[in-house]
Amino acid sequence: MISFDIAATFTAEGSRFEVEAALDVADGETLVVLGPSGSGKTLLLETVAGHHPHAGSVTVDGEDVTDHPPERRDFGFVFQDYALFPHMTARENVAFGQRYATTEGLPDPDDLLDRMGVTHLADRSPRTLSGGEKQRVALARALAIDPRVLLLDEPLSALDVPTRQALRDDLATVLEAVTAVHVTHNRTTARALADRIAVMRDGEVVQTGTPDAVFESPATAAVAEFVGANVLSGAVFDVSRDGRVAVRPEHVRLDDGTAATVERVVREDATFRVTLVCDGERFAAFTDDPPAEGDSVGVSVADAHVTLLDK
Repeated sequence: MISFDIAATFTAEGSRFEVEAALDVADGETLVVLGPSGSGKTLLLETVAGHHPHAGSVTVDGEDVTDHPPERRDFGFVFQDYALFPHMTARENVAFGQRYATTEGLPDPDDLLDRMGVTHLADRSPRTLSGGEKQRVALARALAIDPRVLLLDEPLSALDVPTRQALRDDLATVLEAVTAVHVTHNRTTARALADRIAVMRDGEVVQTGTPDAVFESPATAAVAEFVGANVLSGAVFDVSRDGRVAVRPEHVRLDDGTAATVERVVREDATFRVTLVCDGERFAAFTDDPPAEGDSVGVSVADAHVTLLDK
């Protein structure tokens, strides 16, 4: 288990930024820290890793590592930009961390490259690798020290969609066997990989819970909008005339409910995203059978899929 209760202040180019978080991550659990760009996710991860001074504490398996330098915290770190050594081969990059490790029986670098599906790249320079190949080597390098905790900083964000999807599937398998903290702004990645999600906004954790809890029952309008829910008056669905509600687009039914006007229809992979307007409120629905733009349609949602945000 890793626990951290930290507060740190950073100043860059004249701007001051504060990060605060108190979280526990159980053995074998993947905690995904989800939030928009600039919310403090990477600063939080780097602080946990020991790269920034901070108030509070970081403990791993009951051991206080707050005053330990990064190399003594026994964390594997996967960077967004790979951070591979350009003068080393893929195999040498994976083996690099092991020269300073004190743990016995560390994984064989070639076995890790094989596990990540890049054995054939062992003798190649990072300069000759694609983004997905570099990230697989970087992940193998992080695992080479058999870390107590794996820290991942947006490892999929720089990849094209097919590569990101393939690596996300492989990463899900890797994360089954480790304790991990993964930061991302990507909702799909968070939902696919997380056992639990912590949502960050303006340097603070504003909601934690299972993926279903965060996505289906957001705590605030800001969280709801970031995880892709509609935020609008409950009166549109005749749920509550006194407050704002969150409703996910996939739960909005096009049927014989409240009348709404179709403003836009956009194809998204195997389905269609329909933008609707009702009483001046704009919201979205997903459907496999899209109406035409300008049509008047009925909309409804089951009470179980409505989250009241305020009263």
